[in-house]
This record gives sequence, structure tokens and C-alpha cells, in this order.
Amino acid sequence: MPLNELAAPNRIAGERQVRRMLQEDRLLKLFVAADADPALVKRLEEEARLKNVPVERAESMIKLGRACAISRGASAAGLFG
Repeated sequence: MPLNELAAPNRIAGERQVRRMLQEDRLLKLFVAADADPALVKRLEEEARLKNVPVERAESMIKLGRACAISRGASAAGLFG
């Protein structure tokens, strides 16, 4: 699955920022890492699905972090508008 969508300037990385955008109804797409904490990711996915936000899985936290141009892994990322 391509993560090249995260090359956009309107991206966020990290569980807290993603959750904030979800609560503000500004998140357009959610990306979650397959190796992230299942409890944390499950809550984000459930909330995203309730708000009809598409969810895509990334292979790993490292790859998701790199796609967001950060130097560490990310459990969640997203595109906002």
C-alpha cells in the first residue's frame, strides 16, 4: 500500500494529533501502523469508521514515520483538511 499521499503538506503524525483532528472532524484519511499498540490503534480506527474516515494500514511504525518525514516511528498519521 502506497504511503506517498503523506508527502502532502497537510499531514500529521502521532496519536494525539490524529485524535485531535478526528475530534474536530478535520481528518480526511487515517493511516495506522500494523505493529503499533493494538489497543491504541483500535480506538482510533473505531472513531474514524464512525466518522466515515477511510483507514489504511502501513507495514510498520518506522515506514509510517518515514512517510511523514520524521526521524522516528509513528503509530498513526493522517491527512487533514
